[in-house]
Amino acid sequence: MFTGIVQAIGHIESVLPQSAVFRPQTAEQQALHIPQPGAPQWTDGQGLRLLVNWGGLEASDVREGDSIALNGACMTVVRPDEQGFAVDISRESLNRTTGLDQPGPVNLEKAMRLSDRVGGHLVSGHIDATAAIVGLTRQNESIQLRVAIPSQLSAYVTEKGSVALDGVSLTINDLEDQAGPHGETVVSLNLIPHTWQSTTLALKKVGDHLNLEVDGMARQVARILSRLQARGIQDA
Repeated sequence: MFTGIVQAIGHIESVLPQSAVFRPQTAEQQALHIPQPGAPQWTDGQGLRLLVNWGGLEASDVREGDSIALNGACMTVVRPDEQGFAVDISRESLNRTTGLDQPGPVNLEKAMRLSDRVGGHLVSGHIDATAAIVGLTRQNESIQLRVAIPSQLSAYVTEKGSVALDGVSLTINDLEDQAGPHGETVVSLNLIPHTWQSTTLALKKVGDHLNLEVDGMARQVARILSRLQARGIQDA
């Protein structure tokens, strides 16, 4: 679990297909997988291995197997050293996220301890979808961020509720359900100077997509109510 309080900005230094990382080891296995003459037949169908620089993250207590959030997505640390660490990201995670398939800056947060303060809100690190930025407007010292939430997730956002965008815990100031075939919900959020300066959100522009995780408790309550309603209809 995480709290949505970004601890540092790291950097994805390199991206490798897992078929290149986990290549056959024995002579017999290699013989069965030797590509035809030319470029190696590596694909990212299995997923990717990312090599990530720590940036400013205090990592003396991070061990192999620990969890760390990259732009809000929970990943398992592999082979940490003084410079950084590796993670293996599955095809399922790649299909649901943005910004984790190429080199670039990423928000980092170590998994919380049970004794930690929850400065943001409880974040699982399981990305629900990506959400498009539809507005970025300076308001005095802060920035108003407007994001379009996909219609299938709009039931889980509410005014003054919490949402995680690229791993940053934010409070929804207001929202507006859109008409039309897509039926998105546009939410407005305020980015204070500290958040703007301490996360990768300062690098974003209108049209970019962010990794979205809705409030897990809201999702669970909606699920319970949906099942109770369905049972009531059946009993009637």
